[in-house]
Amino acid sequence: MRPATINRRGFRLILTALLSSLTSCGSATDRTLEEIFEQSYPIEPTANVTIRNGDGAIFVYGSPANEIRVRAIKKAYTYERLKQIVINVSAQPGSVSIETNFPKKQTWGLFDRLGSGQMFEHNCFSDATFSLGRGTIALTYEWWEQSKFSIRADITHGNALAFLPSDAAFHLTAEAVDGKIASDFAEQDERSAEGISKVDTLVRNGGDVTIKMHVTEGNIKIVEANP
Repeated sequence: MRPATINRRGFRLILTALLSSLTSCGSATDRTLEEIFEQSYPIEPTANVTIRNGDGAIFVYGSPANEIRVRAIKKAYTYERLKQIVINVSAQPGSVSIETNFPKKQTWGLFDRLGSGQMFEHNCFSDATFSLGRGTIALTYEWWEQSKFSIRADITHGNALAFLPSDAAFHLTAEAVDGKIASDFAEQDERSAEGISKVDTLVRNGGDVTIKMHVTEGNIKIVEANP
């Protein structure tokens, strides 16, 4: 999984990562072991946050506080492999770097690590860049703030989704190189058109928000969450 970078403006970022390294040839009754990593770090409102995770899902939430709380759930079939999953956090007032390290992949036999994952962003009104090799990126907003920020989502293989409220104002630029784009905010004739792969439009005159989405192989969907 490629990194996600967020520039904060007065929001606490709560990162929840679901990390797994589940290699087993045992019976179906094997029990999954879990271990929780949870720490909080002070951070400045304009600090940059960089996240690099090889496998698993990442959830990023925003809320008003000058700290970042990192919560990771590690999963494995054996205690040895569980301990080999390491979360490295480097926290400074102006920047935070979070990186996960996993056991080396086996060169033989069956293993379940496929180098894919998911990213979920929820109500984050800050500059953010999300980059993913294979999987799904979902941006979700339950309300809209009239502030200035930009969101960029890049994915090589997979789908990119954005759920935005009806009163959202933003400049949308989206491209699906080998795929299609569907947007509830598009004009009626554009909604019915087939095979749209590139969009550059202002929604409610654009405001001060820029949303850029790029998918190499896959689709992009922009949903009006509360029409």
